Amino acid sequence: MIARLFLLFLIVPVIEIYLLLKVGTLIGAVPTVALLFAISFTGAWLVRHQGFLVLRRIQTELAQGHLPAAELMDGFLILVGGLLLLTPGFFTDFLGIFFLFPPTRILIKRLLGRWLQRRLSRGSIIVRRRF
Repeated sequence: MIARLFLLFLIVPVIEIYLLLKVGTLIGAVPTVALLFAISFTGAWLVRHQGFLVLRRIQTELAQGHLPAAELMDGFLILVGGLLLLTPGFFTDFLGIFFLFPPTRILIKRLLGRWLQRRLSRGSIIVRRRF
């Protein structure tokens, strides 16, 4: 696990620097920075918009007496997308926006659900209840 995190923290900045340099040489430094700001503002708007929609859905599900599991997963993925958008760079911005759009978020939820199901069936994840 630590080796994976080390690789993640090593590879992502290298990808970001590479993309920033490539885009900067293609369109120039000022347009590159302007593009990063535009992506960040758009991402912030998406986080706010999607977050409020999910919050309303959670409140509706709770009011009906249902457990809002899918909505909570949406909220978590929106949070991850927002955190990725806070990181400057094109690669993390792309991933962050990928987490924010509902159609791609559905795909991520399916993949995450399958991963969790496999882990639970193997016994890699143990769920304990404490009341």
